[in-house]
Amino acid sequence: MCNFGDTKLSKFMHSKQLLERALKKEFLSAEEGQFLFKNTPTAELMFVANELRKMKIPGNVVTWQIDRNVNTTNACTANCKFCNFFRHPKHEDVYITDIETYKLKINETINYGGDQLLLQGGHHPSLGLDYYVKLFRELKELYPQIKLHALGPPEVAHICKIGGHTHLEALTALRNAGMDSMPGAGAEILSDRVRRLISKGKCSGQEWLDIMKVAHQIGLTTSATMMFGHIETIEERFDHLVRIREVQSQKPNKENGFLAFIAWPFMDDGTLLQRVKGINNNVSPDEYLKMIAISRIMLPNIKNIQTSWLTVGANTAQLTLHGGANDMGSIMIEENVVSAAGAPHRFTADSIQRCIAEAGFTPKLRDQLYEERKMPEMVEQVINY
Repeated sequence: MCNFGDTKLSKFMHSKQLLERALKKEFLSAEEGQFLFKNTPTAELMFVANELRKMKIPGNVVTWQIDRNVNTTNACTANCKFCNFFRHPKHEDVYITDIETYKLKINETINYGGDQLLLQGGHHPSLGLDYYVKLFRELKELYPQIKLHALGPPEVAHICKIGGHTHLEALTALRNAGMDSMPGAGAEILSDRVRRLISKGKCSGQEWLDIMKVAHQIGLTTSATMMFGHIETIEERFDHLVRIREVQSQKPNKENGFLAFIAWPFMDDGTLLQRVKGINNNVSPDEYLKMIAISRIMLPNIKNIQTSWLTVGANTAQLTLHGGANDMGSIMIEENVVSAAGAPHRFTADSIQRCIAEAGFTPKLRDQLYEERKMPEMVEQVINY
């Protein structure tokens, strides 16, 4: 009969073997990842993740970006139980952003040194492919220097559904109209059990992945995400990571595919999940550090791991830079969706660089494709939201 000491030693040895394989950039199974998550100290996971980061991103650099989240519309039929931002399409507060508002926001973004719009919105029942093609073309004609990091798989699926388009038809038209890249919005957890309960009106996990495959095939760079810490199981988290890794393995060799992975904890403040189901965000700083480290370990074929300072704050984000993350993301001149669920943190161009430097790294401004960008002349943003 095995005693406690033998069991503890056995787990230690198995963790050691798995971490050695991870350092060789081998693909660990979902079950092996779960074992590490449950049985390996956070510090050991962070050490290995940091070594993997240094293999991918040599040097002592942490990147950051200046962009703005602009919402096309707040009307949405998806009825996600974690979203406080959306309004029913017939609600009196529904809006569709007009071109004059875009111009005002883009001009302000340029003054703040920004070079990109993160352009997303709800599933509006009347906004189809023609609308977004016209919008992207107009924005590119007015501001050819601004990159459009736009929509996401659920929005593309919605556009296809209401217009009868294939994924390839829609994505090709959007790319040709000026969409430069696509964020990994709406992944949440790619388990259909979870999606039925928290985001029933969105595309399935498989359709999310299928749309990303097509995007990669036609040369659109994307990112992948995960929102965790709500109703998902640990097993579902790791299945999510493995499925993303598989799609990245199938991208054309010359394409970036998923250029980054971003994980953040569910923000619960005032959401239906909290009010009706009693689901709260119980993700501790230690658990977030573990998930960032595990992401680096489980996703050796994705170059950049971004930390979510918006949801976890500066101090925890700084620690993740020593445990697998290499990117702080954007200062987000404007952000309305996650903030509506209680994310209180804010950065300016100056304060995000100080934060990175205080963590022991050299801050480096980047562009959409994670290439170094020369620091522009800019007006320092005043945080007023």
